[in-house]
This record gives sequence, structure tokens and C-alpha cells, in this order.
Amino acid sequence: MKIQENISLKPFTTFGIDKKARFFTTVETLEDLKAALIAAKEKQLPVFILGGGSNILLTQDIEGLVIKLEIKGIRLVKEEGDQLWIEVGAGEMWHELVLHSIAQDWAGLENLSLIPGTVGASPMQNIGAYGVEIKDVFDSLQALHRETLEMHSFDAEACRFGYRESVFKQTFKDQYVITSVTFRLSKTPKFHLEYGAIREVLAANGIDRPSIRAISDAVIQIRQSKLPDPKEIGNAGSFFKNPTIPSPQFDTLKASYPSIPGYPSIEGVKVAAGWLIEQAGWKGKRIGDVGVHAKQALVLVNYGEGSGEEIKRLSQQIQASVLEKFGIQLHPEVNFI
Repeated sequence: MKIQENISLKPFTTFGIDKKARFFTTVETLEDLKAALIAAKEKQLPVFILGGGSNILLTQDIEGLVIKLEIKGIRLVKEEGDQLWIEVGAGEMWHELVLHSIAQDWAGLENLSLIPGTVGASPMQNIGAYGVEIKDVFDSLQALHRETLEMHSFDAEACRFGYRESVFKQTFKDQYVITSVTFRLSKTPKFHLEYGAIREVLAANGIDRPSIRAISDAVIQIRQSKLPDPKEIGNAGSFFKNPTIPSPQFDTLKASYPSIPGYPSIEGVKVAAGWLIEQAGWKGKRIGDVGVHAKQALVLVNYGEGSGEEIKRLSQQIQASVLEKFGIQLHPEVNFI
């Protein structure tokens, strides 16, 4: 383990914001992770754990130790009938895991193709897309307590998964470092085709008997048609969560805006944040070197030299505009640092 000083974090975040880490190190093993945490404690440095950098917005330099987590490995733990369990290192890139699973004919992750970030971050956010969330394929995870350096195991109940939420963003925020995640996959696919344009893309591609690979390819095609590549333009994917509002409020909005999309849930009706932002006039709008993507209003972008402060300010303007027009408060999915 080597600790560096005054390192730019621009190459390590998908927004491409040029903020610095006072101290920086990369860890590839549990032992290196423990050593880094011990070093930070001895120097009384705050610790920031960095995965794929795809869900953070840097608005300031980090005056502490940034630990880039790169613990790798994909291991088949056990098989029972058509079910199988795989343990995956937290530093593995999420989409690489999806592709690996598809190559092995392991079903369950195909709808989650092309989501940026690392495996370790996936249960923290309970990432999801096209009708599937991590909680649907999650078995357990291993996490290191930052203070005691003891390992703890968390099952799905202990993680308290919610919509883009988990216990690691609430009660246990900044207390643990997830080191590996175990997923329960299947040799017998159960297709989820009812969300988004998956059926339409499959039909357009001449596929009437889908496979997990065909579904993954369709999801990738859809995402690439709507979402900008972070390698070409800085972004963090969906910036806001889709809000859930009471059914009576949705009915009132529906009377005024017949095209408003809504999806009934236990808590009420989930409304598409992208639609709200577009209707408020923000889609494609650019302010200086930051803006709202022209194809997907849910994505805020950095055109090159934009700052985290500018993107944060833009997000607040969007929130105020949507609240004024629709009476709905949007909440960021991206974490501000």
C-alpha cells in the first residue's frame, strides 16, 4: 500500500470534476484496506471510500485519505438445483460482472446491464433498472467496520433495502466498508420485459424468443440511445430519484397534465422525474459548461470544465422549478461531497 499526496480525483469520477484528495491510496486486498484505515486513524485523517466514482458530485477538495477500493474476484460459492450463489469482490466493475454472468448463462442481472459503478456500491444504492433491483438477487455481503476492523455479514433484512436506499446510507453511513457481495442467480431465466422499451427493442431486433443475452443487449441499446457516455461527457447517470406522491395528488396533476406518467406503488404513485424536469423546461438547457442532457432530462452533464458547485446550483434550480410547477420535491440520487 502506497499513500500519495495531492492527487486529482478527476480521472476517478464520471462527472470529471477536478478536485483533489489530500491523501490517496488504492487497496486490492482486505489487509491493505485495514492498513489504510489504521494509517488514517494514526494520522487522525477522515476517510473517504471511493468505488467507481459514478454516483458522487465533488464540490470541494477532500482533506483526508481517499481509499480507492479495488478488491476483485468472482467466486462460485455453491449450487442447489437451478440456483447458484456467487461472491464478488467490491472493486469489480458492475457491468463487467453482468457480462461475466451472461457468459456463464447465469440469469438475474441482465436487466441491470450498463449501470456504472462498482459491485460494492450496488447494495448501498440498491441499484435498479427495468423492473429489477439488487434486492431481488441479493443474498448477503461482507463489510469491514472502520473503527474496530471487524468483519460483519449482512443479509437482505439487515440491509433494509428501499428505493435507492439501504442501511449503509442511513444508520450505518460511513461506518462500514463493503468488501464483497454474494448474489443468488439462476440457471433458469425469469424474464422481466414489462418495463421501458425492452419488448419493443426485442421486436425491432427480430427476437421473439428472448434470452438473457438478448435482454442485456436490448437494455444496453436503450441506455446508449438515451444516456451519454461518461467517457465522452461528464455525468453520473440519473441525477434525481423518481418521486412517489400520494394518489390524490397524482389524480389532481393528471387532470391538469393528462400525459403525466405514474406507476402505482405501496406508498402512492411513483412519477417519472425526467418527465417533470422536461415539462419544467430544462431538457437540453445549458448554463456555462454544465447543463441538462438533450436526450434525457434526468441526466445533468459537465461539458468539460464545469465545477461541482455549478452542477449543484443547477440541480437546486431544477428542484425549485419542479416544486413550483408541480408541487413535487425532487431528491438527488447523486451524493454531494
